[in-house]
Amino acid sequence: MKSLTVPQLEKQANQIRQDIIEMLVEAGSGHSAGSLGMADIFTALYFRIMNHDPKKPDWSERDRLILSNGHIVPVRYATMARAGYFPVKELKTLRKFGSRLQGHPERVRLPGLETTSGPLGSGLSAACGMALALKMDGAKQQRVYCLTGDGELDEGNIWEAIMFGAKYKLSNLTVIVDRNNIQIDGPTEKVMPLEDLAAKWESFGWHVIEIDGHSMQGIIDACNMAKAIENRPVVIIAHTIPGKDVDYMENDYHWHGNPPGLADMAGAPPKAQQAKVALHELRTLGGRIRGEHE
Repeated sequence: MKSLTVPQLEKQANQIRQDIIEMLVEAGSGHSAGSLGMADIFTALYFRIMNHDPKKPDWSERDRLILSNGHIVPVRYATMARAGYFPVKELKTLRKFGSRLQGHPERVRLPGLETTSGPLGSGLSAACGMALALKMDGAKQQRVYCLTGDGELDEGNIWEAIMFGAKYKLSNLTVIVDRNNIQIDGPTEKVMPLEDLAAKWESFGWHVIEIDGHSMQGIIDACNMAKAIENRPVVIIAHTIPGKDVDYMENDYHWHGNPPGLADMAGAPPKAQQAKVALHELRTLGGRIRGEHE
């Protein structure tokens, strides 16, 4: 599909954040912080990095994307809709009975999903299996991308998969860790300390790249660099801001699993105003421009 420029990608990411807010408000449930925080990375993957075709979701030459922390799937749905996998208006069916857009991705319902996800820690194992299968089939171009949350790294299964990836030198596998420093029960470093995270991955035999997860050019450069690494898998530790671009949500773990409009929280607008404030901030780039909706 058509590759977008960096300014076009940044505009698309902003639109995806607006879609996320509107979806969550309509659903009355869902995960806000991680979804907003990963909009830049999903935008870069679908509109610049990955080789894929929305009209042929099962195309054998496609790259694969595994979302291990499936609860942030609103950002994936919004990105897929904007990329052309299904109508944008369908986003408003998130989490409704009969919808293809459930609270965790469900592969058999929606074309373009590689796996169903739900239990944390299992996505990297699936991604390793896909990457190994592609190598055994002699596939030279296809890559596997696996996205994980940082709190998800508390799961032991993740570290078994990390050892597996290094053993089989899965150079066609790129893992992107959403290093946003929160999980549902609080800051990651209080729940289960992860640092020195880069050193841990390196000690397991992976090539490590650290980036600002909101720098579009940085995301593109890191993913391109990963393609050049031979004989070992690559992990990109992407430092992101949970709740990105919605001021009252940013870096507050209470928004990990809450949508705007339902939660009374210190520092946040009244519940009835939360969605309106969030969309106003996104549409005006934090008040720096006048939104076309005003």
